[in-house]
Amino acid sequence: MSKLVRPIYYGRTILVLACVFVLSGCAATQVALGKKDLLVNTKMSDAIFVREVPKNQRSIYVKVRSAVADFPKREFRDVVKAAVRDPDEGYTITDNPETATYVLNIFVTNMEQASPTAAEAALGAGYTRHGGAVAGAAAGIALGGNGRDAVAGGLLGAIGSTVANSLVKDVTFMLVTDILITHKFREGVYGRKDTQASRKQGSGGSSKQSVSEVTDGLEQTTRVVTTANKANLTLEEAKEEMFRKHSYAISGFF
Repeated sequence: MSKLVRPIYYGRTILVLACVFVLSGCAATQVALGKKDLLVNTKMSDAIFVREVPKNQRSIYVKVRSAVADFPKREFRDVVKAAVRDPDEGYTITDNPETATYVLNIFVTNMEQASPTAAEAALGAGYTRHGGAVAGAAAGIALGGNGRDAVAGGLLGAIGSTVANSLVKDVTFMLVTDILITHKFREGVYGRKDTQASRKQGSGGSSKQSVSEVTDGLEQTTRVVTTANKANLTLEEAKEEMFRKHSYAISGFF
């Protein structure tokens, strides 16, 4: 009697295994097909409206700083300059911040692969990854198997999902910059700039400092975030389009 039961049990196990790997393969295929095209999105925290000046005074000085190791500042700066330069509107690039009407300061705070949570927050939509163990257990129960089938399905599902995920990955890169635009007042007009700074002293003390100074320009700030998403995406593949769309968003301030 046992000789008849054992082949049936083995047959169920093989069927569970086949279904699990089909499900895992389908999940990987869905990611590969759904994410086959590069998707790049750019958002900003606040809009900036610069002061309008005559066409012959619309000169811009661009400065890029970075806290990201090995970030290609020169390449990014060239893309930004090309985007904000607009001969039809009179916007030109100058290398002299003293004579520029607009000073565009860009500080790169982040350029790297984003976590799934960060990507969901930035893009406003998320990729939900389902655990392989859950899918495998469901397959075992759906086949009418006993507890051993379900457990085997769960373990095989985890293995199958791991293999599939190692071949097809949903990858997101994120570029984050803080923007400071200073546009100078017309001749004879000045303003006051108040700055407050605090620092810790020792283990329990702190101090605050306030500084007021005369300024000849108005400062406005915002943060710009660009995300790139695609299956098996590399930074080198994403960089060009991320720089282009990020710079286009910045050019919209002028």
